[in-house]
Amino acid sequence: MANHKSALKRHKQSLVRNARNRAMKTRVKNAIKAVREAVTLGDKEKATVALKAATSVLDKAATKKVIHWRNAGRKVSRLSVAVSKLG
Repeated sequence: MANHKSALKRHKQSLVRNARNRAMKTRVKNAIKAVREAVTLGDKEKATVALKAATSVLDKAATKKVIHWRNAGRKVSRLSVAVSKLG
């Protein structure tokens, strides 16, 4: 554990950021799971709504640098292809 005042502050900040990033990653995983479940059920309307929500969550995670922007783009692309195949 850190002994200097500034090091203690940095440690506390890292714990807060770690919790925030973990929450964002969980949100991303849940959004992706919702789209995939709708696709497996074959529900086009539900999948489209879930895709819109997932795109928003992924873009926000990429903006906050929780995940890489290319990773977010790839996930959005693959999910939208899966939803469009339902048509």
